[in-house]
Amino acid sequence: MKTPVIAHTAHGLRVATCATPGVETVAVALHADVGARFEAAEDNGLAHLFEHMVFKGTATRSARAIAEEIEDVGGNLNAWTSRDTTVFHARLLARDLPLGIGLIADLVTRPRFDADDLAREKDVVLQELGEARDTPDDIVFDHLQEAAFPGQALGRSILGSEATLDRLTVDDLHGWLASGYRNPRLTLVVAGKVDHAAVMQLAEAVFPNGGESTAPAPEPVAFASGHFADPRRFEQAQLTSGYPAPGHHDPMHDAAALFTMAAGGGMSSRLFQEVRESRGLAYSISAATTAYADGGLMSVHAATARKDAARARDLIDRVLAETAASLSSAELARAKAQAVASLLMALESPQGQGDYVARSLLVHGRHVPPAEIVKRIEAVTVEAARAAGAAMLAHAPARAEIGAAVKTVRRAAA
Repeated sequence: MKTPVIAHTAHGLRVATCATPGVETVAVALHADVGARFEAAEDNGLAHLFEHMVFKGTATRSARAIAEEIEDVGGNLNAWTSRDTTVFHARLLARDLPLGIGLIADLVTRPRFDADDLAREKDVVLQELGEARDTPDDIVFDHLQEAAFPGQALGRSILGSEATLDRLTVDDLHGWLASGYRNPRLTLVVAGKVDHAAVMQLAEAVFPNGGESTAPAPEPVAFASGHFADPRRFEQAQLTSGYPAPGHHDPMHDAAALFTMAAGGGMSSRLFQEVRESRGLAYSISAATTAYADGGLMSVHAATARKDAARARDLIDRVLAETAASLSSAELARAKAQAVASLLMALESPQGQGDYVARSLLVHGRHVPPAEIVKRIEAVTVEAARAAGAAMLAHAPARAEIGAAVKTVRRAAA
């Protein structure tokens, strides 16, 4: 991966380009440093609804024109919302780069926000919400977030709820645009067959939206050991547990991530081997860490038979504790190999390179060379990984379960 070129336009937009030899395409992405975590409680779902609504038309393009223009050149255009960020991205041939940048800029600088479109799109999001609620292995993670971070934006669903979606208006969308989509909160990243000077010229022309953002800072992370249990019967019970994890800037971040990978990051992990292979107590089981700027969450998920839920839960707890006490050098080496391979494999495509550069800039404020990440991973000792695991497991877990053998629904206290 070549070192990206990073600069700012006269209007304060950060632009990064990463030239990828041997390709004829480009990956274009605009990363807005504002997501669902920035919402007020009464506005829950606004970030995601905004992402949907910009595709309904702009001052110069209808929704149909947006779709036809990108597909006329064989490209694709999409977006997604997370708790920290919102991303608008396009893939297309290098010759069509001006269209890709122009379309994304049009979406976030001149959206139309028609009241009739808003009413229809709310129905679409409600269908998305209903589908998620009918999918236990999907919605259980929302319930875990709620149990781990009750009464906080981090604990609320990105999709919102029927009540909050109902009250959102066109004025709310305009307010979100004005507060969160000023150039200082935006990062444009282009990777592939790209010329930096040409990208800068295009960006100067289509992103005039300077000025400081007025979006409020998100509230700090505050982990709680809440519980959620839904006794509905499904083919499988969905079990999750969560523990507080280090944030991006915490010195223990890498050690915690490697501990989690060794515990449940693949088929060779202790959880997979003990819970699935040796005991047959789960169809699937995995562990992962999610990091934010100021904290994070280590989560474990298992899909098991309802009758086996209690035994699976107890075994998961025991295996995690044993891993923190006795993680071996061979297990850590395997986790390091998985982490390094995952990082470097992702960098073999323009999309992966663009995503990596954007994440570095948004999280660290600079480009972090992949070699620096690899060096950090390799420097983690067995003692550090064990200590990171023990520190996370020292807290009582948050739990969310669907379909296990329980009699009542319990929600995390606000």
